[in-house]
Amino acid sequence: MRLPALTQSAQMRYFTFFYLYLMQGIPSGFALTAIANYLAGKGVSSASIGTFVSIVGIPWIIQFGWGPLIDRYQYSVVGHRKQWVVLTQFAAFLASLTLLLVNDPVTQLSFLGLVFFTHSLFASVQDASVDAMAISVVPVAERGRLNACMRGGLLMGISFGAAALAYVLHQYGFKTAVLVQSGVLFIFTVITFFVKLDPNDPLLPNRKLAKKLVRSEENPQLKKVFQFLWRSITEAHSLRTFGVIALSYLCFSIFIRSFAFHLIQVLHWPDQEVSVLQGGWGSALTLIVVLSGGILADRLSPQRLQIKVMGFLAVFLIVFNLLAFLWNIRPFAVSGLLIWNIADPMFSVAAFPILMTLCKDYTAGSQFTTYMALINFCEIIGSYVSGWALLVVPAPVLGVGCGVVLFICMYVVYTLNKSATHTAKSLVPEM
Repeated sequence: MRLPALTQSAQMRYFTFFYLYLMQGIPSGFALTAIANYLAGKGVSSASIGTFVSIVGIPWIIQFGWGPLIDRYQYSVVGHRKQWVVLTQFAAFLASLTLLLVNDPVTQLSFLGLVFFTHSLFASVQDASVDAMAISVVPVAERGRLNACMRGGLLMGISFGAAALAYVLHQYGFKTAVLVQSGVLFIFTVITFFVKLDPNDPLLPNRKLAKKLVRSEENPQLKKVFQFLWRSITEAHSLRTFGVIALSYLCFSIFIRSFAFHLIQVLHWPDQEVSVLQGGWGSALTLIVVLSGGILADRLSPQRLQIKVMGFLAVFLIVFNLLAFLWNIRPFAVSGLLIWNIADPMFSVAAFPILMTLCKDYTAGSQFTTYMALINFCEIIGSYVSGWALLVVPAPVLGVGCGVVLFICMYVVYTLNKSATHTAKSLVPEM
């Protein structure tokens, strides 16, 4: 199989990063949507489900630790960065097969969480490697479209894991769903083996390249990677920009977890139906919207798109949750889920290129991975907080609170961007 190298073809870059993120999305959709809703449907408490989701997400929180190691050992006997992706994909595939040891997800919830934790551990290294690879090979002018492909792939993977595997879970059993997931992961791992970053990279380990690496100083010192990374992420502008994005993701997580739990245990919707709605309906439309958003981000500017999306989401959350008395009307609740399937990913399409611009060349992979780890942390904390908060606060109250916080975040971004624009204009000399 001869494929063009990623540095040679934009189409190859879009395809590769689309399916690499699709691989990450499938187990995520299976664990955090299909199984989480399945547990809710079996009467498991919101606190236990929130704890399960948190355990599965812990490796994504400590993901920032992988970035410096990946930047430290960028080059290997199979070329640039590829070794991290292939090895962790194969390890994640083996971890997926380990799920076959689970006979009943409800009674073996602790063991189920442990196995998914192990899978997430390898998947988080894979994700960090893919992000570093993307920053290395993708031109700045393509980053909006590339992030759209990455987010689109993740969404399609989550849709498959949430909707398709939920159907398989209910119709054919847990182990069959595990086999389907593992088979898909294995197929894409084989494809990755034949992908090259550079046309000169070998497919198989090269002894000459190994000898060259022993004498080479291409791989930077780990101490310098950490020092440069710390300086980059603690800059005032970086902290302000990322802080708003992280808080937004925290609100997203709290809302969607509390809303899904409310539908299942308060309004008594079947958990399979909620999983299909969260992952299946509107997937094609969502993908089109996200890819279009990537083009807009490259043309309109990610900052302007971010403000528009945040404003829309803030209004949606406040209005939709104030009208919670209409949630028992099925078309109204379904429309809310479908709108959220489109709106949340659109924010990512705007936010990720902004985060990429904050990354410095020397440790770009480490810095972007740190941002992703912190975003994952916010999403996991959101799941945990919503699980416990629902014991004392109804879902609509949590949703309205998230909308208010998001509106404040939008105002902060608007003010910062306006101030930056004014400063830039003042620095232009008059003619």
